[in-house]
Amino acid sequence: MNNSADTNNKSSDIYFAPLLPWQQIIWTQLTKRVLTPPQNLPHAMLAAGMSGMGKRAFVWRLVAWLLCRNRQQHPQGACGHCESCQWLKSGTHPSLQVLPISNMLISDESRDSQMESSTNKGKSSKASTKANNKSAKTSSNTIKIDDIRALQPFIYQGGQGMRICVLDHAEQMTIAAANALLKTLEEPQAQVHLFLISDMPAKLLPTIKSRVQQLPLQAIATSVARNYVTDTLGGVVNKELVTPAQIEQLLQLANGAPLAAVDLAKASWYSKRTLWLTTWQALRSGKRSSIAASDYWQTQFDIFDFIKLSELMLVDIRRVGLGLRAVQQDIEITAALQNYPPSIQSLEALTQSLQQIKIALQQNVQEKFAYDKLMQELAEL
Repeated sequence: MNNSADTNNKSSDIYFAPLLPWQQIIWTQLTKRVLTPPQNLPHAMLAAGMSGMGKRAFVWRLVAWLLCRNRQQHPQGACGHCESCQWLKSGTHPSLQVLPISNMLISDESRDSQMESSTNKGKSSKASTKANNKSAKTSSNTIKIDDIRALQPFIYQGGQGMRICVLDHAEQMTIAAANALLKTLEEPQAQVHLFLISDMPAKLLPTIKSRVQQLPLQAIATSVARNYVTDTLGGVVNKELVTPAQIEQLLQLANGAPLAAVDLAKASWYSKRTLWLTTWQALRSGKRSSIAASDYWQTQFDIFDFIKLSELMLVDIRRVGLGLRAVQQDIEITAALQNYPPSIQSLEALTQSLQQIKIALQQNVQEKFAYDKLMQELAEL
């Protein structure tokens, strides 16, 4: 089995990225356990929680440091120069194995921003971005029993120094794969460490969760998150000033996840929220046909981004319909609902339809067909 970077041509930058400010305490605690005899780093650890908290960034950085030959002299991160770090950069590290093999082992938190940067480089880049976006959505993260079995020789070879296994999207393990993994968790091998990463830890078997130590990566102070988003955005997005109120809104929409808030601010579709409302009103009033709206939005961005935009808008439309305050105070959602308030049932139906459209797109349904269908449903909302 090849290691992660070799199999997926993953950028090595994630191994040597700066430590996120809210992760300094847990980093110091873990590295001290390694540097202070007797070394007592947990055999198996779980990095879990919503995307945008930086859990993958933390795991890859820790993996690089644990394997680094100069970690004693570099307690804050891998040196980037030793033989081990060079292996990571070239994607040929013999002491690292990653599942699933098909996974693009790059942090979820940075994937959107990388795609976003490519959308501003012209039509050819836009087409490439659309292909990458669709590929990311259609790739399988399932971990099967044969994948776990293929790890066994690596885990039990012995006498080879520290060895690390990373199981990304661990909730995607089949029942058989999870049961096979239990044996490894119950019989820890010297100098073998397993990292499980999960966006939905509730889907993990209780027997798995009881045998791993969860890393406390989700607790982020509001002030730290606010400062990070403010500093990262530099006060300007798409040549427009970002106010403190907008920073607060981004964090609220991202459920407090700083990296997700930054990606949201940079997403091209985020600036189209008012236009989405205008299109919806025009569709419902009959002032614009669904075909014309579909043709226009197809020139703006791919269907996956339009679905993200629609899902965000529907959350606030539902909130206002229930008598709650809209999170997005910088657009006129409440005013848009005065003449055409949709029913809760119709909102639920459209939400379910969005999920069905995403499944259909994974089965190679044409984007134009999906756009046409979605516009028609918006007109009837």
